Amino acid sequence: MLSRSFLKSGHTPTLAASFLYFDLSFMVWVILGPLGVAIARDFNLDPAQKGLMVAVPVLSGALLRVAAGVLVDHIGPKKTGIVAQLIVLAGLALAWLIGIDNYNQVLALGVVLGVAGASFAIALPLASRWYPPEHQGLALGIAGAGNSGTALAALFAPGLAQAFGWSNVIGLAALPLLVAFVVFLVFARDAPNRPPPKRLAEYLDVLKTPDAWWLMLLYSVTFGGFVGLSSSLTIYFNSEYGLTPVTAGFFTAACVFAGSFIRPVGGALADRYGGVRTLTVVYVLAAFGLALASFHAPNALAALAVFLFAMMALGCGNGAVFQLAPQRFGQEIGVVTGLVGMTGGIGGFYLAASLGWAKQMTGSYQSGLLAFAALALIALAGLTGVKARWRRTWTAPAGAPLRL
Repeated sequence: MLSRSFLKSGHTPTLAASFLYFDLSFMVWVILGPLGVAIARDFNLDPAQKGLMVAVPVLSGALLRVAAGVLVDHIGPKKTGIVAQLIVLAGLALAWLIGIDNYNQVLALGVVLGVAGASFAIALPLASRWYPPEHQGLALGIAGAGNSGTALAALFAPGLAQAFGWSNVIGLAALPLLVAFVVFLVFARDAPNRPPPKRLAEYLDVLKTPDAWWLMLLYSVTFGGFVGLSSSLTIYFNSEYGLTPVTAGFFTAACVFAGSFIRPVGGALADRYGGVRTLTVVYVLAAFGLALASFHAPNALAALAVFLFAMMALGCGNGAVFQLAPQRFGQEIGVVTGLVGMTGGIGGFYLAASLGWAKQMTGSYQSGLLAFAALALIALAGLTGVKARWRRTWTAPAGAPLRL
C-alpha cells in the first residue's frame, strides 16, 4: 500500500508527526467516556447526564475546528498546532492541580478538551499539502488513523482510574501529550506550496458552494458515528451487560482500533475505485450495522462483534470522504477540513447525547441507534443524487477528469 512513489512524493516526518499529534490529542478528547463510569458514580449521574458529559467535548471540538481551520489557512498548520497543544496541556494541568468537584466542572473540562478535538483540522491539512492528488486518500488516511487515540483512552483510562483515581488520570494524560508536542516541534514542517493568506471573510466563501455542504453531510455520518460510539461504548457495555469499567474499556478499544486502522484502507480504496463508489458501499454497511446493534444482543461478545462491524464501516468511510475533499477544495483545504470536521463532531455530539436521552426516556438505546442508521441512508440518498454532477464537473488541477 505504501508504494515507492508515495514515499517519494511527500514528507514522511511531517506525516508521522501529524499522526502522533492527532492520535494523542484524540486520546484526550474522548477521555471522559472511558472515565464516565467512575465519574458518574462519584457524582450520581443519570443516563442523560452521562450522555451529555461525553457529548460536550465532541461538540466543543466540532465548533473549534472551524476556528482551527481558518488559522491553518492564515498562519499555517504548524503554528496553529503549537498553540492548540499548549492550550490543552495548560488545561489538563490546571484541572488536575485545582481538582474537579462537581458535574458542572466536568462539563467545563469537556469544553477545554474540545481544543484537542480540533487537532483534526490542523493535522490533516499539515499532512495533505505535502502529497499530490493521486496519494491524497492514503496520506490523509494515515494521518487520520490518529482516530485510534480514542482507543488508547478506552484501553488505559479505566485501569488507571481504578489504580490512581479518575481525577489523577486527567493529570497523567498530559505526559504523552508533552511527548507529542516535542515531536511536533522538531519534525513537523509546513509544505512549501501553502497558499498565501486571505482575508478572513474569504475563507467562508466555500459555504456558498453546495459541494462543501454535501461533504459536511457525508462526514457528519461517518465520523459522527465513529466518535459518538467511541465516547459512549464504555458506558454502554457497563450499563447493558454489567461489564466492569476496565473490561468495557477493552471492548471499546477493540471497536475503536478496528474503525481507526481501517481508515487508511478506506482512503486507499477511494484512491483506486473512487470516493463515491467506496462511500456508497460504506453507507449501506454502516446502516445495516447500526440497525443490527439497536437490537439488544444476547451477550456482550455478540454485541462486540456487531459494533466492530459498524465501526469498521464508519472508519472506512472517514478515509473515503477525505479522498474527495482535497480534490474539490485543494486551495481551501484548511477551512474545508475545519468545516467538514465540525459537522463530523456535531454528528458525534448528536449520537452520544441521543443515546443517553434514549436510555433515560425509554430504558433502551435502540431508538438512538436506529435514528443514526436512518441518517446513514439519508447520506446515501444524497450521494446518489450528486455523484453524476460531481463526475461531470470536478477536474484535476491539470484539467484531467478525476476518478470519483
